[in-house]
Amino acid sequence: MNEKRDDRQEAYGPFVRFAVISLLLLMATAGFKSYRDLAEARAHETELHGKIEATRQRVEQLEDQVERIEGDSLTLERLAREELGWVRDGDLVIVLPEDTPSPSASHNSVP
Repeated sequence: MNEKRDDRQEAYGPFVRFAVISLLLLMATAGFKSYRDLAEARAHETELHGKIEATRQRVEQLEDQVERIEGDSLTLERLAREELGWVRDGDLVIVLPEDTPSPSASHNSVP
């Protein structure tokens, strides 16, 4: 009876070893992929933190600029004139024509 059990163990032995080795390789591959994904996620997180900090600094700069503009009417007027093209009553406005293409030489010749 023991001989039959030993024969079965010997018959299934290579299959069990193959299954165990395959399972270990599968787990190692999954672990490596998970580690790689985690490293990529951490790098992306670091990049996003940098962008958030740069955006915060830009917001602070813009808030400072708004405070300076609101407190200085001359600067506000200058920006309105430069950026928006605003003029004061009594200002002389000169409008220059846009560049137009010159007529071609064939139109100017006499037949």
